[in-house]
Amino acid sequence: MTAAAPTAPAAARVIDAVKIYGSGDARVRALDGVSVDFPAGRFTAIMGPSGSGKSTLMHIAAGLDSLTSGSALVAGTDLTTLDDRRLTRLRRDRIGFVFQAFNLLPTLTVAENITLPLDLAGKKADPEWIDALVDVVGLGDRLRHRPVELSGGQQQRVAVARALAGRPEVVFAEEPTGNLDSRSGEEVLGLLGRAVRTMGRTVVMVTHDPVAAAHADEVVFLADGRLVDRMAEPTAERVLDRIKAFDTRARGFATAAHQEVPS
Repeated sequence: MTAAAPTAPAAARVIDAVKIYGSGDARVRALDGVSVDFPAGRFTAIMGPSGSGKSTLMHIAAGLDSLTSGSALVAGTDLTTLDDRRLTRLRRDRIGFVFQAFNLLPTLTVAENITLPLDLAGKKADPEWIDALVDVVGLGDRLRHRPVELSGGQQQRVAVARALAGRPEVVFAEEPTGNLDSRSGEEVLGLLGRAVRTMGRTVVMVTHDPVAAAHADEVVFLADGRLVDRMAEPTAERVLDRIKAFDTRARGFATAAHQEVPS
């Protein structure tokens, strides 16, 4: 049975979200009536089997993809009511992004990459906030370096600092440790956790890794495009057990369907 949604104010939310790709025989219902809140000042992980809709949910919640029906809101603003120009501005001003690929500009220094979103928006960086970010990510001695001079973990830490530079309402992270070794991954996950707990930010992360999910305050689970469960105070073991249960159930459905097909 799915647990009740949290009652804390939502930094982002989706309501009755439906997303359909393609048509006819190629029609795929990636999201099937999903409603979920992502509480402000919390770290939420999204998990589920391959094809469950977890990346689609994040893209919808972040305004990177459009809904077939339903609503997606960030800080109370319904993204479905915005034209392309206003949506672009909202993503720039109120949302931060961290992806598996670090997406740093190779010709810019670490310092320039961190402040890039603010520079593109024509906004002046708050020196105290940027200094605090640099201190948190531990790259004070690398500010003049180019990305090629950094390790993968250091590059992803730059990407996290860049996502936080504009003090967004929410940071969306998609498989942020996917290209990192376990030690670097732990450093980045710890950084995201500190952004929530010591800097008051909100983080929503898509991951397939139970160890990564255990850094979150809560995990929401998707299967077949639907929200099927939530887990507060997750541990890697509990998350893994839940994922195994989904996989076992999916194999059972597949076996039953196969047995029903006439020979």
